[in-house]
Amino acid sequence: MDRVDRVRACYLHACLKYVNREYLTNCSLRERFGIPPKNSATASRFIKEAVGAGEIVPYDPDTAREMMKYVPWWAAPDGEST
Repeated sequence: MDRVDRVRACYLHACLKYVNREYLTNCSLRERFGIPPKNSATASRFIKEAVGAGEIVPYDPDTAREMMKYVPWWAAPDGEST
């Protein structure tokens, strides 16, 4: 999967989670992509790419990194889509 496909997959995963009243997390993305827990850095890199592309945004940017949750850009709380 190339970078564009990964970003799109992260975005669609965030959308699916959001409509089910859940959030994209490192753990949920690892489950979706079948990434072993010991390779959580891979999921973090995919999330960073999607955030950098503006497709997903942190639900609460002030939370601890380990507890970070993400939503699609259009669902950003308080209009914080950057």
